Amino acid sequence: MTVISDAWAYLTTSSNWTGDKGMLHLLTQQLLLTVTALFIAMLVGLPIALWLGHVGRGGFLAINVSNIGRAIPTFALLALFVTADFPGTAEFGPYGRAGLATLLALALFALPPLITNSYVAVRGVPSDVKEAADGMGMTGAQKFFRVELPLALPLVMSGVRLALVQVWATATIAALVAGPGLGRVITDGFFRTNYGKGIAGAIVVGLVALVLELFAASVQRLVAPSRNGSSPNRDSALSAATSTVARDTG
Repeated sequence: MTVISDAWAYLTTSSNWTGDKGMLHLLTQQLLLTVTALFIAMLVGLPIALWLGHVGRGGFLAINVSNIGRAIPTFALLALFVTADFPGTAEFGPYGRAGLATLLALALFALPPLITNSYVAVRGVPSDVKEAADGMGMTGAQKFFRVELPLALPLVMSGVRLALVQVWATATIAALVAGPGLGRVITDGFFRTNYGKGIAGAIVVGLVALVLELFAASVQRLVAPSRNGSSPNRDSALSAATSTVARDTG
């Protein structure tokens, strides 16, 4: 209980939250790092995975590349990046020391859930829905944006949600190379046997992860609405396809 009380004392001391080494600055730094890494991963991974799912090819490659990505430890990638001439450990704007190396390692870490979920989501759209869209004269782009993507969106967003929380939690490893984020509070606390400080940092990371999970779940519900809490079914997709063609030909 002494460690918990020490952690509470650390969290409730205002001086620990202010300044360049304060918790608030490090929390903001880690949030920026997380959001940027996720954005990079989405920019690279989503178009490829969605396209592969649309054309129905490359599934073996997409899934196995994702599996390989999961098998490689993120810290191993980070260690390789910081020891190389580029990106190395140089300061990178608001991301701090080794910021670019950390961004690249976290972006690669975010790719597997994004690619797997997005590919499976589009590939799993019922074949009769696709055939109905083809029979109504839809082009490939129309079929993707007006039929396949709306049906696939809940699972796609599930991958984004998973990647967001995973990247946030994993971003603490940046501290192992003197990088940015709340991991510096955790590692410094345990290194100096100030366990209350280390636990305080871990508590903040856990609480923010919970907030991000709730936020991502809310966004998922907003962008992928469903009926009675379930995903849109085949009949609603066919209705959407019919109304789309009627509007285009009307």
